[in-house]
Amino acid sequence: MMRRWMAAALAALMVLSLAACAGNQQEEQSASAEATEQSQSASVQEEEEPASTEQQPEEPASSTEQPSDTQESGVLVAYFSWADNAVIDGEVDAVASPSVTAPGNVQQLAQWVSERTGGDLFSIQVTEPYSSDWDACLERANQEQAEDARPELTASVEQLERYDTVFLGYPNWWYGVPMALLSFLEENDLSDKQVYLFCSHGTGGLASSVEQIDEALPDSTALSKNVFDVYEEDASSSQQDILAWLEELGY
Repeated sequence: MMRRWMAAALAALMVLSLAACAGNQQEEQSASAEATEQSQSASVQEEEEPASTEQQPEEPASSTEQPSDTQESGVLVAYFSWADNAVIDGEVDAVASPSVTAPGNVQQLAQWVSERTGGDLFSIQVTEPYSSDWDACLERANQEQAEDARPELTASVEQLERYDTVFLGYPNWWYGVPMALLSFLEENDLSDKQVYLFCSHGTGGLASSVEQIDEALPDSTALSKNVFDVYEEDASSSQQDILAWLEELGY
């Protein structure tokens, strides 16, 4: 009887042992399958990530640089021209009065200076224009000088602080500057700016014009050695001369 009982116990123990082994094998197989699935998923992600990275746009190397053509020259080309300040009374003889027909002598010089330096053009204009008749214009110019007048201007330069160099053009009127030029100098502070002068004139040459400007610009540099002057009849053909002058100044 004892033997039968022991045999039955041993048989039951063997059954339990086999069941436990089978359970362990199933758990190991399940764990192994799960690990394999995770490894394959990670591998797929690693293969997909480079493709996603290649689609991302690259930052341009010079994204913070400003285009060179947007840079300001720091040069202002301000000028007074009879052609910009005259009322045309009927037909004007272009041969006899070249200064009053567009482009006037000083206006043409200013355009050449602007083209070479990249400077901004500013035409000094009065609210009450002059006559296109030279005698009538000269009579008024003489009267304005005698009265030390300051003709009213139509506009002032905007954001003058942007400029560190000013080219100032004018004609010689009655052995001096047009008084409107002095109006401009008093309304626009050119202190601490480099000023260069260019002038169209008749037989009177520069006369006292440079001295008048120097007196109006005590804190600026406007010396006679920096002046370009040309006889009015030669102004329209003086492009190479004024460009050579600009080259000497570093432009």
